[in-house]
Amino acid sequence: MGQEYRNKNRGYQQLRVWQDAIDFYSLSCRVLRAFPYDLRRVACQGIASADSVHRNIAEGYCRRSLREYLNFLNYALGSLGECVSGLIAYRRADHLAEADFSALDQLAFKLENGLLKLVASLERKELQGDWIDHLVLKESNTAYTTDPS
Repeated sequence: MGQEYRNKNRGYQQLRVWQDAIDFYSLSCRVLRAFPYDLRRVACQGIASADSVHRNIAEGYCRRSLREYLNFLNYALGSLGECVSGLIAYRRADHLAEADFSALDQLAFKLENGLLKLVASLERKELQGDWIDHLVLKESNTAYTTDPS
């Protein structure tokens, strides 16, 4: 994918939730592009809401203010909720095969749990006064992993 550039503003790329959001967007595109022509608008909306998840994670990270970061993570959660609602509707209307629905739903569940854990971790930092707005997130991905075991 080209040269890797590293700076404080691109640190979100190291976040597992951002990487999962990119995977969710990629899979959403593959599945929804196969919708028939008469469902093109619906497919475009589904792709746009999936696109919004990773964008909000990145934008919040780049804002530097913890309050703003948390707001954008909540926007990402809202967009993900929109995606899941669409997936359920598409499946119920038989626009989406069960295997595609399951794959997208499983990835959305993992992403949702990761985002919720990240939000909780950042809120703890805020309460404890452990956040310095001019520094980027320095916590480990393990603080908000979604290990099912």
